Amino acid sequence: MLHTAGHRRGVVCAPHAATVEHGRHVLAEGGNAIEAMIAMAASIAATYPHMNHIGGDGFWLVREPNGRVRALMGAGCAGSKATMRLYRDAGYDAIPARGPLAALTVPGAVAAWMLALEAARANGGKLPLDVLLAPAIKHARDGYAVTRSQARLTAEKLPEMKEATGFREAFLIGGKVPEVGARIKQTALANTLEQLAHAGLQDFYRGDVGREIAADLDRIGSPVTRADLEQFTAWVAEPLSVKTGAGTIYNAPPPTQGLASLIILALFERLRVAQAETFEHVHGIIEVTKRAFRVRDRVITDPDRIAVDLNHYLSPAFLDADVKKIDPKKAAKWPQPYGEGDTIWMGATDASGLVVSYIQSLYWEFGSGCVLSRTGILMQNRGASFSLDPKAVNPLEPGRRPFHTLNPALAELGDGRIMAYGTMGGDGQPQSQAAVFTRHVIFRQPLDKALDAPRWLLGRTWGSTITNLRMESRFDSNLVDRLMSAGHDVQVLDEPYSDTMGHAGAVVLHPNGTLEGGHDPRADGGAAGV
Repeated sequence: MLHTAGHRRGVVCAPHAATVEHGRHVLAEGGNAIEAMIAMAASIAATYPHMNHIGGDGFWLVREPNGRVRALMGAGCAGSKATMRLYRDAGYDAIPARGPLAALTVPGAVAAWMLALEAARANGGKLPLDVLLAPAIKHARDGYAVTRSQARLTAEKLPEMKEATGFREAFLIGGKVPEVGARIKQTALANTLEQLAHAGLQDFYRGDVGREIAADLDRIGSPVTRADLEQFTAWVAEPLSVKTGAGTIYNAPPPTQGLASLIILALFERLRVAQAETFEHVHGIIEVTKRAFRVRDRVITDPDRIAVDLNHYLSPAFLDADVKKIDPKKAAKWPQPYGEGDTIWMGATDASGLVVSYIQSLYWEFGSGCVLSRTGILMQNRGASFSLDPKAVNPLEPGRRPFHTLNPALAELGDGRIMAYGTMGGDGQPQSQAAVFTRHVIFRQPLDKALDAPRWLLGRTWGSTITNLRMESRFDSNLVDRLMSAGHDVQVLDEPYSDTMGHAGAVVLHPNGTLEGGHDPRADGGAAGV
């Protein structure tokens, strides 16, 4: 089911149907929204590995029943051996996107699960970890059915995986790209999850699992060491926020691009667009996106290295001045942004008032492509976003956190609703968030219609180098013509529903206590509740 409403105990949404059911089951067993999300975070790695895995990073926004919103930040650091000299001596002018030298950051997702588990317990959660991880362990051990997107992306990306140790063994069947519906087992991953279920999540970094991860990373030539794993911790941060006429909107702080997502919605409000699906609506979001990305690309880096006050860019004074630089009828010159990405977003809420927005990623599809043989962990390639130019905004340094396109969103609306929402898709994340938010919240489209409506993408995603404005074929041709006449470099895609636009979703807690959720028809999942 892509959309569900009217529930009283809890609602979840995710891009894979089995994961949706796992989250719903936790709610039905009396678990809270955070516990449901922990189960889903593990499950989605076992059933949707081309999109994410436990070798990646993850970010949470959690709104507690008392109204407090916190960000749980699982962003891994560059390994202690990840120096510019290492890559220069190996003959690289840029960090490779695949292979062992792309697997250069500590996986941060499981560390954020540890913080989430603490938050779950503080909010009445009582389900043991082995119960939460059981669905993921079963799917990893017994096998999962290959989805359409995994089959397609395996075929597309296989030529890039020549240096990716373990990829062919893990994701091909008999040396060939699996067909849709074929079953793949992740036996080593099942063993790893089972060990974590009994020894605790900290074992991933400072126990037997951590030792095996480090041994495999050393064997394949990754610059991440056992000491890097042992020293890593996730952290709790205050989210960024901005007040708008619709309510207060929250997003994750750096190293994510959450700032850009907030700037987009705050600037768009100042354009005073009256109607959805018009030139003013689409052109307006595109143009404020350009303004927001200019700020993002100038200031977002490792939070320990940011010297400016980011709240300046969310202040009325800055926003009021910046919106005046937007031409309501013509497209501004578009620079070459760099935000690629591949991700899953999931949401959960329950009757207590807990609302969770969660995003987990490997960066590109299949990440580095390296699957660690002893643990079955697929390593991310997030560190490929570092620059080998020491003067860049995000230069490679051991211990440095890379820039993240990931950004989970949450809003406390003026009418009393609490909405967690998000999407995957690199540069497309802030844009799809804005499309869904403006359609549902500002222009009052039903949630399922707002998620279904045609979308656009300015910039890069899915490891693509294309930076023009791509639009799904369902857009009205007159609108497309107006955008082209205004100077937008438009490419109309063949597909009416394109994976290029990301997989968006949302869960809503209504003031009367009812719960609603919806997920993207472009994905393989949906929403369910109890």
